[in-house]
Amino acid sequence: MHFCCEFWTQFVTILLTGLAVVVLVSALVLRLISTPVPVIHRTDSEHYYYDPKTKQRIKFPDLMDSSDHDEDGNRSSVYVSVVVPAFNEEKRLPIMLDETIHYLEGRCREGSTPAPDHQVFTYEIIVVDDGSDDRTSEVALDYCHRYGSEKIRVLTLEANRGKGGAVRLGVMSSRGRLVLFADADGATKFTDFHKLEAFMWEKANSGREPIAIGSRAHLQSEAVATRSLLRTILMYGFHVGVWLLAVRTVRDTQCGFKLFGRRMARVLFSHTHCQKWAFDVELLLIAERLDTNIGEIAVNWTEIEGSKVVPFWSWLQMGKDVAIISLKYTTGACRYPSLASSSGHKSD
Repeated sequence: MHFCCEFWTQFVTILLTGLAVVVLVSALVLRLISTPVPVIHRTDSEHYYYDPKTKQRIKFPDLMDSSDHDEDGNRSSVYVSVVVPAFNEEKRLPIMLDETIHYLEGRCREGSTPAPDHQVFTYEIIVVDDGSDDRTSEVALDYCHRYGSEKIRVLTLEANRGKGGAVRLGVMSSRGRLVLFADADGATKFTDFHKLEAFMWEKANSGREPIAIGSRAHLQSEAVATRSLLRTILMYGFHVGVWLLAVRTVRDTQCGFKLFGRRMARVLFSHTHCQKWAFDVELLLIAERLDTNIGEIAVNWTEIEGSKVVPFWSWLQMGKDVAIISLKYTTGACRYPSLASSSGHKSD
């Protein structure tokens, strides 16, 4: 018995020591290979969209361009920009765009908005084709032909970057006073935009910058009832990992329906490093650090067939990314931004 206890004591000691060494080495490597502020790569073609009216390629605006915003970082030319990341979405994208445009056109007919200055409702949709090998760009361009490039623009990336990378470049190309990103599958009812919008204006003068995020937390019990045991374990494991390592105040970090003011969009998206599925966690980690007013808003959500999330490997990848995000910020390999300055990113 004594020998057995001694063996297990030594085993646990060796295991913990090995784990500590791995963590320290990983932290050192991340510190050496990471840049405190992300370098945002963009090819020449990714700076342009096609205008069917003039049949010309026109350069996207740059969210980071100092001439594009006033001293408070809020100048814009449309009320809301909707960024839609899309990878091989030729089949699901039309359904989402039809619903979205129907709602947005209805708001245009209504005219005014809840903004303090009652700005007229105008919009743009930026579909970001994330290196698809199907007809995603062609499908999106068809809507551009129908509605014009003032309302629908297509950003075609030369290679797949990941959802986070696609969303970031779409946001960086936006003109909106408010900037929403919404998944191409249309799982969240777009009419719930008004809930997030209402929160943004209700909290606009609270002294803390607001962010409104869609949440499926109220559907968790239903999800557990319909999902397999493995997927349920992975879901809970991911949530626990996110809470332990990164975001403490948000129950559902991964819902693809989030709304930002222009200034916060500039600050957050110019400082996120993660380009894959877990980019939402990094966004919210930075938002918490900046003491923003995060509103988690219950939305109507339905699981849509054709998800790109592979039950085991995608959750494993996201878990790994969350651990790396936490380690980078903990060790100082990545730098938190401040609201005093929304510049500082590097691009090429």
